Amino acid sequence: MKQIPPPPTPPIVLTFAASDPTGGAGIQADLMTLSAMGCHALSVVTALTVQDTGGVDSVLAVDSEWVENQARALLEDMPVAAFKIGLMGSVENIAAIAEILSDYPDVPLVLDPVLASGRGDELASEDMISALRELLLPQTTVLTPNTLEARRLADDGEDESAETLPLIECARRILTFGCEYVLLTGTHDNTAQVVNTLYNESGVVRSDSWERLPGNYHGSGCTLASAVAACLANGLSVADAARKAQGYTWQALAAGFRPGMGQFVPDRFFRARHGRADENA
Repeated sequence: MKQIPPPPTPPIVLTFAASDPTGGAGIQADLMTLSAMGCHALSVVTALTVQDTGGVDSVLAVDSEWVENQARALLEDMPVAAFKIGLMGSVENIAAIAEILSDYPDVPLVLDPVLASGRGDELASEDMISALRELLLPQTTVLTPNTLEARRLADDGEDESAETLPLIECARRILTFGCEYVLLTGTHDNTAQVVNTLYNESGVVRSDSWERLPGNYHGSGCTLASAVAACLANGLSVADAARKAQGYTWQALAAGFRPGMGQFVPDRFFRARHGRADENA
């Protein structure tokens, strides 16, 4: 009898993020997105949250030793093609994650700087932002901030006009911290279309415009960052990964639903639910 060879192993992506019990954002969103994009997802829980689709009530950071032990156990067992980082919960967790990733300098890292919830709940202290700039941005391949996050990251505390900085200047300042690319999203701008722009040290790499959808969405940033990580794990260039991830995210948002009394949630499995297989997404 002819032996059938085993199927190829899908690219493996390790995500560090907080648990969101709504399934809208956080590590749950990462797992769904990575799976939908053809990857096998590994997860390290950095924090537990009490939240609903309206906002975050409280965050309990996981002990940094537990964060490190979760990651080391996985990384000693399986090869990882990309890393994705979301909410980390504490300065200690940021330091632990940075130390772990320093052992894997050739593996691309996508960092979603989760500084506040969609409702505006603060999720990162100034000490955490400083640690993120110092320890993680120098190791980051693609940073995916919205405009509010970009301005906070670009603010060194000495510029009183940081809140009104042109976005290209925000990107330039962030790039000086050491990350390779900044994919700056326009979801929080008051514009007819959402304009997302990818920058590197040479300037604008690409800019993409998308129809602005009605309603507010829980987990759109997590979805985009995880989709970028999935595309990089599948071998795409950063520019192509940014474009493909945006297409997937927009379609997930367009197919989104409102399971509770708060924000809409992206449908990361829109292809399966609606029988759609758009290769350009």
